[in-house]
Amino acid sequence: MDRRSGGGAARTANVSKSAPWAGKARWCCVRKGVSGSVKLITKEEAAALVQDGMTVGVGGFGAYGAPESLLQALADRFDATGHPAGLTVTCTVSPGNNTYENEGLNRIAKDGLINTIIAGHLANPPMIAEMVAENRLAAYTLPLGVVVHLYDAIAGHKPAVLTKVGLGTYADPRKEGCKANTKTEAQNRDIVELVHLTEGDFLLYKTFPIQLCFIRATCADEKGNVSMEEEAVGDFSLNMAAAVHNSGGIVVVEAGKIVKTGTIPPKKVRVHASIVDYAVIADGSKYRQGYAAANRGELSGSFQIPVAALEPMKMSNRKIIARRGAMELVPNCLINLGIGMPSGIGSVANEEGISATLSLESGPQGGVPVEGLGFGASVNPEVIYNLSDIFHLYDGGVLSMTFLGAAEIDGHGNVNVSKFGSRCTGPGGFINISQNTPRVHFIGTFTTGGLRETVENGKLIILQEGQQRKFCKKIQQITFSGDYAASTGQQVMYITERAVFRLDGHELLLTEIAPGIDLQKDILDQMEFRPKIADNLRLMDSRIFLDKKMNLVLPGEQAQEE
Repeated sequence: MDRRSGGGAARTANVSKSAPWAGKARWCCVRKGVSGSVKLITKEEAAALVQDGMTVGVGGFGAYGAPESLLQALADRFDATGHPAGLTVTCTVSPGNNTYENEGLNRIAKDGLINTIIAGHLANPPMIAEMVAENRLAAYTLPLGVVVHLYDAIAGHKPAVLTKVGLGTYADPRKEGCKANTKTEAQNRDIVELVHLTEGDFLLYKTFPIQLCFIRATCADEKGNVSMEEEAVGDFSLNMAAAVHNSGGIVVVEAGKIVKTGTIPPKKVRVHASIVDYAVIADGSKYRQGYAAANRGELSGSFQIPVAALEPMKMSNRKIIARRGAMELVPNCLINLGIGMPSGIGSVANEEGISATLSLESGPQGGVPVEGLGFGASVNPEVIYNLSDIFHLYDGGVLSMTFLGAAEIDGHGNVNVSKFGSRCTGPGGFINISQNTPRVHFIGTFTTGGLRETVENGKLIILQEGQQRKFCKKIQQITFSGDYAASTGQQVMYITERAVFRLDGHELLLTEIAPGIDLQKDILDQMEFRPKIADNLRLMDSRIFLDKKMNLVLPGEQAQEE
């Protein structure tokens, strides 16, 4: 690889510091080496390309694929020189390992380095979420599908993404307009507008130029072609790289290794050399598939393992909820699972041998979702879509049903998963999925904060009630709108370990309670509003509360057997 710079003048930026995404960047072009190879540079040289006030795209998705070496080099440069300063950073699910360790975007969570972040989710790097909570960092939290489709629109020089996604939620400009805190409001900019067309109301999310991006790849060849074959989740590298390149910006790839030109089969080339400017070899200690594992071939599709070897969930309130959720499945359905509690549906489906295809917003479809820190990947996936494609499918209604978490629920069926006090995490793919899927199930424990429960003789026993109520008179932020769901005819359920509700018009209707549970003391007294109660209120299926396989047979399959 030729390390000499190509001809042409050095790049200079003309970026408005008062408007992170306003204006058009003016750049000079040539970055290729004289031999036509991509220019191989050090991580320090890559960090030096970032100038004050730039908008910088960062690859990676939650626990996977972050350009760790480049992020650390950027942090080191800022610590040494105070530059670059005032950056706007854009990403999808911000990379991080859910701790305060120096990983992912935590590496650049420094006052002065970043001024604004535009992302779908902020919780994985908690130091970034903390900066937003403390009003030290302006943040626009957009629906995840909108973020990646904005990259597509930027690449195509389109002015905006027009969609119904976000109507009735905090993203709607009639509410909060995606603005996470008062520092964001003080910027006095609107990234989303409400527009009225003959087909009804839509939200118009505005595009913005991106001057530089750091993305990560499994390998790059000498010419600059990039592959992602060891990645466990669907990437958006081409979408972001195209947005940057077509904005006149700089595309930098951090590669696990450099290989000879022609080594990467054409169908495995994810980003072509024509839009890659520089390559950096990742530090060996920082390059791994994800934070949970260095490299698991069964997650990337390199090979498969017997799913029977996967350990079933232990009996707990989490398994109770997952079992009740699994009872809503139908044969051969395509379902989406959210992060955390909902991922247990996959474990139960695998244990019971249910023929459902599981889909994750991170791209994998088929297989069994990984739980915990490794969430976002699946064991033995059948396909791994890129993020733009998966959200086009989701927005178009490809899913049969979805199971999502719920932190707060009010009497009108509204759900909050995105803001708690001053802490704003953002929605991830929650809004895209919950608004465009015909059957939606919100699952979680009835209360939280110190809740302890067990099962005895097929009955649920509450050992210690949770200190925080989740069924609230007023939720802190609307991430799912019950009114919007009612207007579109969605079927919505709310499943907990002790009670099951349905959205009935614009109110919650209690339909089931767990054996061993007292309706007044354990349910109604633990809610800040009184739901409607079904005339035929019934007990949840007793098999859910027994510590053995349920032998669950789905309705359609049962009919065939009979």
